[in-house]
Amino acid sequence: QVQLVESGGRLVQAGDSLRLSCVASGLSISRSAMGWFRQAPGKEREFLAAITGSGKTTKYADSVKDRFIISKDNARNTVYLQMNSLNSDDAAVYYCAARSISSAIFWPPTSTDYWGRGTQVIVSS
Repeated sequence: QVQLVESGGRLVQAGDSLRLSCVASGLSISRSAMGWFRQAPGKEREFLAAITGSGKTTKYADSVKDRFIISKDNARNTVYLQMNSLNSDDAAVYYCAARSISSAIFWPPTSTDYWGRGTQVIVSS
């Protein structure tokens, strides 16, 4: 049984940094493409970043590419999302996602094979 468990979401001030973690079990992140999505109230779930199973390729949404960094630790089977210069637009529930196609680097939410339950980020101005 695959489980993705996110952590790290909390209330932060505008301009702060935050690192989210996603611990995977039941799959190997070295053989899966891993990604982060987010969903704000009243909005659709949106792609943020992804990293291939090899770790050699990453991709970011334009809205975050200069501020967010996705990384992973295969030994810990954990994926991270470093978020810098947070603003009110970043307030959302953040979800970890996995795809069985390890070379995938961008996909819509409907193509995700496994989801975590999410972790909430609140940004106070």
